[in-house]
Amino acid sequence: MSHFRNPSRKALFTVRRFRNLVAACAASVILSGCGVVNHMIYKTTGDVMQGFSRDHTVPFLMASDDLAMGCAMSEATAPLLMSFGRVTSEPDQLAVMLYLSAGGCADEQAREHELAALAAMHAMNGNAAQDAMIRQKRANTLAAERYFKGWQHFKAHYGDPAAGECPEFDDDMDEFIYMAGLLSGLQALNSQIQSTSSIGVPANIGSIVARATSCLENDKWWGAPMALRATVWAMIPGAEPQGEDAFERLEQADAQGTAAGVRLAHVFHAIAALNKGDEAMVREVIRDHAKSLETTPPNEDWRFVDAMATDMILAVSDRLWVENTGHRTPLGQLGTFWDDPREDIETMDLDALL
Repeated sequence: MSHFRNPSRKALFTVRRFRNLVAACAASVILSGCGVVNHMIYKTTGDVMQGFSRDHTVPFLMASDDLAMGCAMSEATAPLLMSFGRVTSEPDQLAVMLYLSAGGCADEQAREHELAALAAMHAMNGNAAQDAMIRQKRANTLAAERYFKGWQHFKAHYGDPAAGECPEFDDDMDEFIYMAGLLSGLQALNSQIQSTSSIGVPANIGSIVARATSCLENDKWWGAPMALRATVWAMIPGAEPQGEDAFERLEQADAQGTAAGVRLAHVFHAIAALNKGDEAMVREVIRDHAKSLETTPPNEDWRFVDAMATDMILAVSDRLWVENTGHRTPLGQLGTFWDDPREDIETMDLDALL
């Protein structure tokens, strides 16, 4: 009887080992179960966030005209939203918009540095001009990297447009994001050229984008697809089809954009004119854009795109003004130039400020 009342140390050790093993197994099951549950929660959250952002956040932003807010949102939320690709499907479609917008943020910085360089050159300050140009190239490199990421996600979602096949669009937003992806590809190439470095953007991306714009309804999208295509024709030697005139097409697109209240075509027209070196045409595009703002209100659903177009036209105007005067376009004077008749320019009395 004493043998059963006082078990040996070996027996006690065996019992304890068994209990520990059971506890360890139980803990493993519980923890692995928590991991599965967490993964399911993360996946569901990711799917919800992707769907909500596409169906509500993007349309809400497009109806706003606060460009700075949109820029801040894309830079701040891109890492969060893209990280859901670790637990659910990659948010390729949403990434197109995020990286296009974030690339625009870096592009805006590059333009600011360019203006600083031009102002420094006008003031004969070589060191300041060189420093600003270095900062401009750095910002252009960042812009190119972001735009190119948007282009890669665009291809992952819609397929490679170089294959020549058009995707089947689910709705208007799907079609708009397709156009945004094409713009991202073109901007990636432009920013890479401006940066004077290479991040791997294909040199033929312009011709690919031009062909892919045929997948979009030109009338539906404010003449922008035709304007984008015509801009590529104007910039790439030999790209213009026989019987076409790139600048006539751009004028037609300008009229469509103005009538729709989404003046994106003006931006493409200005870019093509700058590439041609035709300053008179650049000025005319800027004047037309400024006049249209007075006569045609922006489209309520696409106020962001229209505001973006005006911001880019203002940037072109600022560049001309700084090159020739050392300062930007005077406030409220978009569409006027330093050498216009004096009565057309509102001057500032500097003595009154002293």
